[in-house]
Amino acid sequence: MTVHIGAKPGEIAETVLMPGDPLRAKWAAERFLENPVCVNEVRGMLGFTGTWKGNRVTIHGSGMGMPSLSIYANELIRDFGAQTLIRIGSAGAMQESVKIRDVVLAMTSSTMSTPSRGIFRDLSFAPCADYGLLQAAYKAAQSKGSAIHVGGIYSSDVFYDERPDLTEQMTRHGILAVEMEAAELYTLAARYGRRALAVLTISDHLITGEALPSEDRQSSFADMVEIALEAAFT
Repeated sequence: MTVHIGAKPGEIAETVLMPGDPLRAKWAAERFLENPVCVNEVRGMLGFTGTWKGNRVTIHGSGMGMPSLSIYANELIRDFGAQTLIRIGSAGAMQESVKIRDVVLAMTSSTMSTPSRGIFRDLSFAPCADYGLLQAAYKAAQSKGSAIHVGGIYSSDVFYDERPDLTEQMTRHGILAVEMEAAELYTLAARYGRRALAVLTISDHLITGEALPSEDRQSSFADMVEIALEAAFT
């Protein structure tokens, strides 16, 4: 048990999927895991442990933004021994070739600021995914016939962006999508020698203005969860 996670020793699996929304963690656990048990509900941040094809898995919310994810990822790694952490979440497309409902695998994640920034001072650390997970996720997505993109994303520390000039430059430099957590997850994984990956579903588009209605998001995220699970245990 930690300040933010009420699980007992042994209740967190070595493989953890991390959606931002705790209710999405509940949905994913009930849909994809066998015999899911709620192991955390401190501050409403739900976590569930069950099995998938005989493998123990925890699905635990991270909250919105890198400061929140940093709290949970640190505790999951340091206090509960998590070895593989996969972010599953939504993202906004930044390239015309990336469409609504497509899946993005984040090879790298650029950012202006993370909770770890103070450690590096004047160094621009380049956080990246675990290659084995990335490769396995790509193969899983191919086998499912999912529309998939692999490349760099941007992790923003603000939701309501007021920097159209920055968005323009990221699009110009091939950034596929924007979200709010992956850069810190990748940095923590590098620090502690763990495996990490972000598997993202495009829910809205910064160029076209398209967006998935909220009621359609859950059903559109199923492929992303299955890809993450397949990648974790390949």
